[in-house]
Amino acid sequence: QLQLVESGGGLVQPGGSLRLSCVLSGFRLDASVIGWFRQVPGKERTAVSCQSSDSDGDTYYSDSVKGRFTISRDNAKRTMYLQMSDLKPEDTAVYYCAFEPEYPHMAATCRPRDFGSWGRGTQDTVSS
Repeated sequence: QLQLVESGGGLVQPGGSLRLSCVLSGFRLDASVIGWFRQVPGKERTAVSCQSSDSDGDTYYSDSVKGRFTISRDNAKRTMYLQMSDLKPEDTAVYYCAFEPEYPHMAATCRPRDFGSWGRGTQDTVSS
């Protein structure tokens, strides 16, 4: 049974760091695009970062996180990561991981509607 389980969320002060992890079971992670998205109450889910199956391929970051967040993966462990640094209160959201077998340009566009498999989300709160 395919399942994605996030961990690593929590409460952090502004300027702090968190690393989110997402473990996939029931499917292989290689040959898939991975993505991290976030959502705040009353708003649509938005893209944070996506990465092509080839780590030298397309990687997308939203403008709001570029330079502060890093997406990565360990295919052998079927795990994807989101390293978040210099966190700001506006980063507060529920963070979701997602994956989908890759097709061209999918990572570069990083659209939630292109992903069919999702984790249940983890709450990250940035507050002093």
